[in-house]
Amino acid sequence: MKKSDFDIRHQHKSTQSKIVASLERISQAFRVLLWQECKEHALSPIQVQVLIFLLHHSEAMRKVSYLADEFNMTRATISDTVKSLELKELITKETEQTDSRSYTIHLTEKGKAIAKQNAFFTQELHVPIVELPERDREQLLLSLFKIIKHLNQTGVITIQRMCMTCMHYQNSKGANAHYCKLLNTPLKNADLRIDCPEHESIHSSIGL
Repeated sequence: MKKSDFDIRHQHKSTQSKIVASLERISQAFRVLLWQECKEHALSPIQVQVLIFLLHHSEAMRKVSYLADEFNMTRATISDTVKSLELKELITKETEQTDSRSYTIHLTEKGKAIAKQNAFFTQELHVPIVELPERDREQLLLSLFKIIKHLNQTGVITIQRMCMTCMHYQNSKGANAHYCKLLNTPLKNADLRIDCPEHESIHSSIGL
């Protein structure tokens, strides 16, 4: 019989459940930190996340369909978010010449300023991470990559632009376990990317 990770008696005896419960606590911290930024500018969490995403990603990704996949939300929800940001004069929409129903989203100067300020909402999390020895940080990163990869493969989360889901990534059991075929170079654990602009999905390479 399966036991819940939140069953205290079971959790005390299970390292796996303690890890899952710890990740849940960290997710709470993200929500708290994000809400603190939201209140200052009267924005919702998803509005703040969209602004930050638009600030740091290319035009090809600044579309409703891509944002819906990125944040695991419906297009209708993202469309409403974009509409609200437009009313607040934080973004503008550029309609495509070939399809009047499709548009690219751009930040206004006001939107950029707020996005830049809000993009630092995670700074408090850096404090304990920086205190970890470099080797521990790299191992933590690698472990998180494996968790994210599994969640992506099982459909829990959608778009991932990390090395381990890229057609250019190669893994072996040798000294240089990670290798980028695009750059033709071995990668250290610390070189692995969670969000790479050159990412090409493994699925797209096999026609999925």
